[in-house]
Amino acid sequence: MGGKYSSLDPMQVDVPDIKKLLDRDPYLQPYEKEIRRRYACLKDILLKIDENGGGLDTFTKAYKYYGINVQPDNTIICREWAPGAKQIFLTGDFNGWNRDSHPYKKLDYGKWELVLPPSHDGTCAIPHLSEVKVVVETHSGSKEDRLSPYATYVVEPPKHEGTIYKQKFWNPLQTQRYIFKHRKVPRPKSLRIYECHVGIATQELNVGSYDNFTDNILPRIVKQGYNTIQLMAVMEHAYYASFGYQVTSFYAASSRYGNPEQLKRLVDRAHELGLVVLLDLVHSHASKNVLDGLNQFDGTDSCFFHAGPRGEHSLWDSRLFNYSEFEVLRFLLSNIRWYLDEYQFDGFRFDGVTSMLYHSRGIGQGFAGSYDDYFSMGVDTEGFVYLMLANYVIHHFHKDAITIAEDVSGMPGTCRPVTEGCLGFDYRLAMAIPDKWIELLKHFSDESWDIGNIVHTLTNRRWMEPNVAYCESHDQALVGDKTIAFWLMDKEMYTHMSTLSDNSPVIDRGIALHKLIRFLTHGLGGEAYLNFMGNEFGHPEWLDFPREGNNSSYHYARRQWNLVDDELLKYKYLNEWDAAMNHAEAKYGWLSGEPGYVSWKHQDDKVIVFERRGVVFVFNFHPTQSFVDYKVGLEGSGEYRIILCTDESRFGGYNRIDLSVPFFTKDEGFAGRRHSMQVYIPSRCAIALAHV
Repeated sequence: MGGKYSSLDPMQVDVPDIKKLLDRDPYLQPYEKEIRRRYACLKDILLKIDENGGGLDTFTKAYKYYGINVQPDNTIICREWAPGAKQIFLTGDFNGWNRDSHPYKKLDYGKWELVLPPSHDGTCAIPHLSEVKVVVETHSGSKEDRLSPYATYVVEPPKHEGTIYKQKFWNPLQTQRYIFKHRKVPRPKSLRIYECHVGIATQELNVGSYDNFTDNILPRIVKQGYNTIQLMAVMEHAYYASFGYQVTSFYAASSRYGNPEQLKRLVDRAHELGLVVLLDLVHSHASKNVLDGLNQFDGTDSCFFHAGPRGEHSLWDSRLFNYSEFEVLRFLLSNIRWYLDEYQFDGFRFDGVTSMLYHSRGIGQGFAGSYDDYFSMGVDTEGFVYLMLANYVIHHFHKDAITIAEDVSGMPGTCRPVTEGCLGFDYRLAMAIPDKWIELLKHFSDESWDIGNIVHTLTNRRWMEPNVAYCESHDQALVGDKTIAFWLMDKEMYTHMSTLSDNSPVIDRGIALHKLIRFLTHGLGGEAYLNFMGNEFGHPEWLDFPREGNNSSYHYARRQWNLVDDELLKYKYLNEWDAAMNHAEAKYGWLSGEPGYVSWKHQDDKVIVFERRGVVFVFNFHPTQSFVDYKVGLEGSGEYRIILCTDESRFGGYNRIDLSVPFFTKDEGFAGRRHSMQVYIPSRCAIALAHV
């Protein structure tokens, strides 16, 4: 990149902890030069921020400089970055929509400024909730309406006014602003994440609200034993059916669900309940919308994005950021600080990381595990270094903050510190796991499940790079796919989920496997666990947002809580099991322990045995065969008791196991472990045992 450090021989660049990385994984040593080169690019940007950006703290608080900011005397200062504009103006309710009366003054480096003194009575010249627009005069002479990239509140217009979102000036009285009352939650050792969407968190045929989520959904989440929520679709998106992934206004919390103060109340209440709050952050791309998005803000094809094909994502039909542009870095890094500081979020799940890391955007590129894939010219250095920078900023200002990467490629060092020359995330999503479960349910009979392959998928992760394990997320729930519950039980869910209905082999199998799949993933698949809202109780059907193709229906854009609350329906069994898993993990802490040690994976018996954090897990996936006195190897010795059993009647099981019976180990090694014991393990059942 031609800076002070990137101009050096990379081997001369000091990477503080690179030795730890190379000692842990000697196979990375041939790529040391490239690792050091990337770190040099990061150091160049940090140096530039110090020299030209006012230092890291100021640079990452651009929302205090750009956009519309009220001064202590109610003077309003408006600033924008529009390097391609000939002139820009501010218009709105405050000036009778005069598009020429309030021109900005041109500053250096593409910046523009407008100062509005207070009104004669000392109040702001722009009233709270009045509409404003930025008018951009292009070099061709046209005047184009835009929303400020730093707008903090934008709203959907009434139906008769079209679909273009409107920017409203958010400046409530001090007495109407939400004041946070509760401290952020200390970072948990184990993350049990509830992935959720405020809009669909209602069973009504409408869009759910921040207040509904705060008052009615947060208590459910806590009761289920989750300690973290991951909020989707908060960054404003004009197209509801995009699930929040086509962001139009990056600094505006979605007004579909309420106003900014109501979101602050939600976060504060979550902290009061002991929940960590993560935001689904979309910095990988942006909506193509022009009139109410970032696209062509200054009248050119570039500005925040790469011009030409490099600035277009062919699959997502969206714009790609130019991470080498100083003002784009200021915009995105400040966006991170905005949500951390203004809304008190505790961290982020970064969406679309694979797209940011590779010039291919991950499209049509297979990742077979060859290290050459990760250190070749195919890696987008600008995107890579931006992610390093983002994680550096987050952990510099909030050491307990949590970041999660959505990356399917398996980039080495994704979850190692920036000081090792790595990306610096805390976790990555174990995206192969849900694919494996869906593959099995779609294409294989129960008898032909490959037990060894299942175990491999659940344990195949880089040493000391924590993974978030999950059976299914929002992706599997979307229209066109099916949830695990629906793959297992399908139409039978409409007729045989009542506790009063005749027994159904399909439902019995579905409930049993739903529990086993989740428990095995929870215990073996990662260092954190994630569940998408409603899947904990086997929510039927799929997710489909109101759109033209479904007559704008909300029928599938909601969660039917009444199903799990009805004591006469079997959804309660899956819900009870989900809570029992989480509460047991809270007590025994297997997610924060070393990866599970698998001592037994028997293809014919369909049995898996592993130990983790002192807990012994035994799974029998066999559809018909139960095993009496099944020998299990373990390291511990003494008396063990069952702490979890999927076959309990409260979980929809058949009580085939006497939970009062203790198990005593023998000084007889088995399966490579020092001790052994014998257990009864019925078909399609799992148990966990802990030392007394």
